[in-house]
Amino acid sequence: MQQEVVLAMLAKEPSHGYQLRARLSLALGPLGDAMNAGQIYVTLSRLEKAGLVGCERSAGLPDRPDRKVYALTAAGQQRVADWLAEVSWPRPDLAEFHLKLIAAAAARLADPLVIVDTQRRELLRRLRDAQRAAMAEPGHSDAGLLLEGIVLRLQADLRWLEACERNWTGRKGQS
Repeated sequence: MQQEVVLAMLAKEPSHGYQLRARLSLALGPLGDAMNAGQIYVTLSRLEKAGLVGCERSAGLPDRPDRKVYALTAAGQQRVADWLAEVSWPRPDLAEFHLKLIAAAAARLADPLVIVDTQRRELLRRLRDAQRAAMAEPGHSDAGLLLEGIVLRLQADLRWLEACERNWTGRKGQS
């Protein structure tokens, strides 16, 4: 779990871990389904050790034990502000798949068209899943917007695989 996301969710109001997980799950929609609850508590512990959150025990209900309620410290508030002001985007690095494909083709370890086809099938499966999840989201939801970004990235990757296929198909025709 990215620390800044947890800090940003705590900026709204102090929370115990379960409340925080519920808010993250609500905000992320189906993307939050795979979220490990234990990871949130690990992240909160790390943030507390770093001085970015403070923790107090709240009096629990008679049938529930006391709970730790986490709140941002001044350093945590500054970290959130810095993170939100930061302009960043993932660098267009080569993914492991790109390197595997080129290495396999260059060393003649495998037919690159077979590798491309296998990857295409996996990306199409992921694309269908993401599109289904996006359609299930209510209109203009934040989770729907995140899913749209995933769909667009998968579509771009599929277009790149088409270019790879054209490249190697053209080479076979020239041989």
